[in-house]
This record gives sequence, structure tokens and C-alpha cells, in this order.
Amino acid sequence: MSVRKHIPNAITSLNLLCGVIGIILTLNCKSLELAFFFMLAAVVFDFCDGLAARLLGAYSEIGKELDSLADVVSFGVLPSVMLYKWYSLSVEGPWHNLVWVPLLLAVFSALRLAKFNLDERQHDSFIGLPTPACALICGSFCTLHVASVWIIPLFTLVFCWLLICDIPMFSLKFGNDIHADAVTRMKRYAIVSIAAIVVVIVFVLGLPWQAIITGVLLAYILENALCAIFKV
Repeated sequence: MSVRKHIPNAITSLNLLCGVIGIILTLNCKSLELAFFFMLAAVVFDFCDGLAARLLGAYSEIGKELDSLADVVSFGVLPSVMLYKWYSLSVEGPWHNLVWVPLLLAVFSALRLAKFNLDERQHDSFIGLPTPACALICGSFCTLHVASVWIIPLFTLVFCWLLICDIPMFSLKFGNDIHADAVTRMKRYAIVSIAAIVVVIVFVLGLPWQAIITGVLLAYILENALCAIFKV
């Protein structure tokens, strides 16, 4: 196999490495903000490995499996550990045992990825919340210091369900727009418009930049849920 065939797998490995570094930073209490930056880097590598595979014609079964393994670490284990660490530092007393609840996110992320690999319906769209989107919301929650006795456990359980639910969710990869139907293109352009509004609100109110990620992705979930309810 030529060197170019290994390029997508090398990029996927960088995704995995970013996830591992993020976990170490979180457990060592160095900085959840820095760990979140490594999660963002993992998202970039996760996008680039697929792009590289398409451009180079370097698809492989090992690449598909490696991608899922990397995603389990970067978008399953890392966000669950970040939530666990932030929650454990924020909650005291009899409710402290709830700190273990966020670790369920790693389990359900693995289930989500296993389903994705076997589901032939999920080539150009998704069934259930994609793990990178879930991870980014969790990571941004931690850096925004959102926590209470009940918010993080309930938040975790809701997102565990979203990962494995049967709600159709459109892909945010605009590179596939030429092959998308009119309804999917409309949904994508709607989320772009919402993102622009969120950016303006965040800057006007002087909120942390992470609120942009939280707001846009929550809007993405809400849009897909409403489309599923009204069968759009």
C-alpha cells in the first residue's frame, strides 16, 4: 500500500492522540479549558481524515474501525471524564455519589458508534445525535462552569438517550450539499442563519465564546427534533 493510503489513518491517529491528551489534562486537573481545546482539535482531525480519504481515494476497513475507536476516546471518554471532573469539584455532601453518572456518556457513545458502523441508513445523514456534537456540548458546558446538583446528571441522561434514539439528524458537512435534497439544504442553511444570530447574541451580551458552540448545537438538536415531530 502506498504512503498516501496511510494519510487518512495518520490523521485519525492524531484525533485519538488529542483525546488521550485531553483525558490526561482533565484527570490531572490542569485545565478543563485546555482539555476542551484538544477536543476541538480532535473534531478538526475527525473532519480532515474523511476529507483526506475522499480526496485520495484511500478508503479502507481498518480506517473505518480506527475512526470509531478514536471517536470513542475523543468524543466518548473525554467528555464524560470532563463532566465527571467538573461535577466532582462542584458538588459536595450526600449528592456526591452522582458524580459517577456522567461516565455513562462514554458507554452510550460507544453504543452510538457501534450502531453507526452497522446502520446502512447513516451514510449522508444520522440517526441519533453524532458523538462529536454531543462531546462539544459537554465540553463547552464544563468550560462555561454550568453545574448544580441536578443539571449535570439530568443533562447526561438526556444526551445518553439522544445518542441512541431514532431521531433523524442531518449532516453538517456542507461539502455534500451538491448531493443533498432541497429539504436537507434548507435545514443546513437554517442552522447557519441560527448560528449567525447566536454569534451576535453572544458578542452583544459579552458571553464566553464557548456559548456559541453550546447555542448552535442545542439549536441543531432542537431543529432536528421539530423536523422529526412534524415529519419535515
